[in-house]
Amino acid sequence: MTAEIEAGDIGQRIKAFRMGKSMTPEELAARIGVSRAAIYRYEGGHPPKLDTLGKIAEGLGVSLPNLLGVGVEYIGSAVSFFERMRQLEENADHISMLFDPVSYLLTTGSFDELLPTVLAESIPDDASDRAAALRDIDTLLKILSQRKKNFRERMPNTVSLVCAAELAQFMRTGFVGTFEPSRADQEFRRDVARREIENIARILRDQPIGTQVGVIVDSMPGATFQLFKQGTQTRVVVSPFRLGTFANIRLGVATVSAAPEAIELYTEMTNRLWRRSLKGEEGADYIEQQILGASL
Repeated sequence: MTAEIEAGDIGQRIKAFRMGKSMTPEELAARIGVSRAAIYRYEGGHPPKLDTLGKIAEGLGVSLPNLLGVGVEYIGSAVSFFERMRQLEENADHISMLFDPVSYLLTTGSFDELLPTVLAESIPDDASDRAAALRDIDTLLKILSQRKKNFRERMPNTVSLVCAAELAQFMRTGFVGTFEPSRADQEFRRDVARREIENIARILRDQPIGTQVGVIVDSMPGATFQLFKQGTQTRVVVSPFRLGTFANIRLGVATVSAAPEAIELYTEMTNRLWRRSLKGEEGADYIEQQILGASL
């Protein structure tokens, strides 16, 4: 990579980690003793000096290698994670992804309307970090809205793998943040889930240009992941965070890696899953008969 690209990557990571700490550029600038304008320059791709990078890493509570993206990035904040997703998706030529029950990028407006409620009810009333997690929801929703907007404008080549078992559970429980949430209309929640599953069946039948969906009726990996390809560079992202049923925006550590071994292994796994998945009319028929039909 060129130094210019590396500086831009560092700036993106600075912004993502800062957002994950709920810090404004002004707060980070005051913490490390630079101007607010300097933080904006760094996040915009202007390379900081090494000693300044050390101060930024310390101010953000991350290691310098993590900030530099050396080896593997470790991300313990859902806000930081989804901001990194937005950044990577913004320039990706090809995206392969496995999320449960479906990728957020392929969801409908009904999903977005209910998502704030689902995220809020996923946070236990007695959680010590509940207040902070609730504050993070507004930031998350803005990031997610920008992700979907960018995706629909750019329409990169996309392969989305969905698990039949996850779709079936989504259909049974409905779109909920916790098990049997109080004051929730369960029938309405299941109706929202049904519409999302019907949308996946539509995508399978219509096969929009650049978007491919495969339905997996096989063993599935235990974590969600994405592969981002931009030119000759590929990154693999593995995440414990989820936006669907039983959402999780509080606990876990996501990773971003450009290590050749990780790329090779995840690419091979993606290819194996794709080859065994049901596609097009076959996939749509399976969803409608085995998942949507079984719930009637």
